[in-house]
Amino acid sequence: MAFIEPVTLSRNGIRLEPLAFTHETGLAAAAADGQLWNIRVGSVPEPHETHSYIEHALDMRAAGARFAFAVVDEASDAVLGSTGYHDIVPDIQRVEIGYTWYRKSAQRTHVNTTCKLMLLTHAFETLHCAVVGWRTDCYNHASQRAIERLGAHKDGVLRHHKRRRDGTVRDTVMYSMMAGEWPEAKAQLLYLLERGAHPPA
Repeated sequence: MAFIEPVTLSRNGIRLEPLAFTHETGLAAAAADGQLWNIRVGSVPEPHETHSYIEHALDMRAAGARFAFAVVDEASDAVLGSTGYHDIVPDIQRVEIGYTWYRKSAQRTHVNTTCKLMLLTHAFETLHCAVVGWRTDCYNHASQRAIERLGAHKDGVLRHHKRRRDGTVRDTVMYSMMAGEWPEAKAQLLYLLERGAHPPA
């Protein structure tokens, strides 16, 4: 049995569905909203790369290394982007949350906060993870602020860690949240959603 079984999560009008080729057209449209592939510190596929993007995600899922979701607006069924778990290590009950991106029109809304709440709730309360991690580009300051606002702890920086699309090599900032820190973080996320304050995507 896989550590992460297929599941659909929903909350606040947002649905997380296991990423599949049926999402290809919607994912391409989401990437085109804001031409997100041009962001230097991101890894969003160009619209014509969407099929191979999904194919790679499914290969990683088969290997047990990643479980990707499509982010879907329940009212319109429009694909808003993608997120999921990666660097899955069942032996120590660890997952990381990443490969996260949203179409420009969904950024700075409740979408990111809602997705993180669903993913963290599932990780800690269903999968019984001991720790959830994040990693981001050292120059992706918006992502770092959003992760920190979730209540994650900054673990450190991996120097010269991963090649970017433009050929340069990034430093990677690592974060984590332990199971014992989740109740307070969950209360804060619920508070942010209730008052309409959201970390940027």
